[in-house]
Amino acid sequence: MTFDDLGLSQTLTDAVRDCGYSQPTPIQEKAIPPILLGRDVFGCAQTGTGKTAGYTLPMIDILSQGSAKARMARSLVLAPTRELAHQIAASFERYGKYSKLTHAVIIGGEAMAEQERLLDRGVDVLIATPGRLLDLFERGAVMLGGVKILVIDEADRMLDMGFIPDVERIVGLLPRIRQTLMFSATLAPEIRRLADAFLINPKEVSVAPSATVAETVDHKIIRVQDSKKRDVLVSLLRDEPISSAIVFCNRKKDIRPLCAQLKKLGLDAAELHGDLPQAQRTETLAAFKSGQVKLLISSDVAGRGLDIDKVSHVFNHDVPVNPEDYVHRIGRTGRAGRAGRAVTLVGPEEGRQLDAIQRLLGRAIPEAASPLAGASPAAPSRSRRKATPAEAKAPEPIPAPSARPSERRPADRAKRHEAPVRALAPRAAPMVRASLDAAFAGWGDHVPDFLRQPVRPVRAQGVKR
Repeated sequence: MTFDDLGLSQTLTDAVRDCGYSQPTPIQEKAIPPILLGRDVFGCAQTGTGKTAGYTLPMIDILSQGSAKARMARSLVLAPTRELAHQIAASFERYGKYSKLTHAVIIGGEAMAEQERLLDRGVDVLIATPGRLLDLFERGAVMLGGVKILVIDEADRMLDMGFIPDVERIVGLLPRIRQTLMFSATLAPEIRRLADAFLINPKEVSVAPSATVAETVDHKIIRVQDSKKRDVLVSLLRDEPISSAIVFCNRKKDIRPLCAQLKKLGLDAAELHGDLPQAQRTETLAAFKSGQVKLLISSDVAGRGLDIDKVSHVFNHDVPVNPEDYVHRIGRTGRAGRAGRAVTLVGPEEGRQLDAIQRLLGRAIPEAASPLAGASPAAPSRSRRKATPAEAKAPEPIPAPSARPSERRPADRAKRHEAPVRALAPRAAPMVRASLDAAFAGWGDHVPDFLRQPVRPVRAQGVKR
């Protein structure tokens, strides 16, 4: 099948061919025809499958008839991140070059006055993050009563980032008679409920089961002690045939020191996270896309919308807390049919996250040996091992609770309060740092200071020592 067979206009197929594409991807082949017919569409597709063009192409054809009115938008595309919003705008620019459609990108971190100026004359396509759109609506800078097409892209990320209340409010401001398109990388029950609330008799299109990894991606894990993670990462970055790579960290505060260390070692790295000014984020992305920067050290939120075809490697410095984020992270490589490689460093306390990812994938992730000569792999936190002589001399650690308070069922908490009160044991010897870390499983190398404060036992009323 070719793009000519999908019902798109000749000028639009010419623009697609100018970009070097002759055949639609599976998601485009399934989504474009029902969108052109005016149906609501609920699509599930992984990143790198051509999903964005799957809705921008038919929207260009539909919107080519008519014109925008002042301060009104004819269509609205909601995106969870600024980077994704800019990439959607680039798609409209690339494929709509033979049309006269106007568009505006409304996101946080940029001057609101300039955005208001763009909206004054009206736009055919309004691409926005939910928070900034509501800000401008409340200022009277934009009216949403003329929206004919609504797109909710990466609905699963909207859910993860807590944007759904804003999205619900925005949908309530739109005309009830409209065409709605919703796309997600997963089909979790919450996403299904959103589809039921926002879409009317939608055509469901899916090109792969949720939580699958592209066959073009070779992904493995390396078990390593937390203190050795950076050494292993540096070794991989130097040994692997990397053309460009993204390194993901769970915490934004870890990105800057890791990036600084890589730069000191002579590696070409730049940081990307939500705390950076928008201008710097845009500049960093441009440098990475052009090849001026080889390594991008990124957070999940900043990296989720990255649409860069030639990323050869992805490295997870930390195992993602959310299993779905694993699929999205390594989906940055192996795009457009190219081979990609992904490596995840698994610390001793990250076994639970790894198990959740493997359950989501339905199979175990292959393990690879550490590239450091003589490095001992990190033992899973749940496994038992014999104490070394040095460990035997250390003060006995306070046993970690069997479950964190948030993990205990209400019935368990009730039974705990009903149990007989036992006499308090004599005060234990001062705890060493290793004991404290053992008592707070799940925090990795970093245990917040407030958890390290000693707790003075309180004698229960009526109990004698």
